Amino acid sequence: MKASEQKIEYAMLAAWGIAFISTLGSLYFSEVQNFIPCELCWVQRIFMYPLVITLGIAVVKKDARQAFYTLPLSVIGMGTAIYHYLLQKVPLFSGAAEACGIIPCNYQYINYFGFITIPFLAFTAFLLISLIMVWIVKNTRE
Repeated sequence: MKASEQKIEYAMLAAWGIAFISTLGSLYFSEVQNFIPCELCWVQRIFMYPLVITLGIAVVKKDARQAFYTLPLSVIGMGTAIYHYLLQKVPLFSGAAEACGIIPCNYQYINYFGFITIPFLAFTAFLLISLIMVWIVKNTRE
């Protein structure tokens, strides 16, 4: 096995680990902490949870082509997380979040250091997965 193939496998494993930890984190917040997810939290989950499965299969099958299918999910999830974060932190957007559902989308269950909220954590995970997928796509085309 070439060193470049091994790096790609490790990158896929890292992306799977990020998706897996993110999924466990979201389940921890809702099932252990009893935080009720808002509508946008559900949308982010819709894009994160399949990544655990697709990236897991990619790691087991050593299939770097899965990055082409994973990247759109992570980019859309990242966009949703950015919008959700703006609803929480930017007063201009926060008014639109009141009608989000049972729990307003601007409600902040956690707020560490004044900026780390659940959508921020989701954005970070989606960003890291997206960057890894872009790196994999770039390195598999060479």
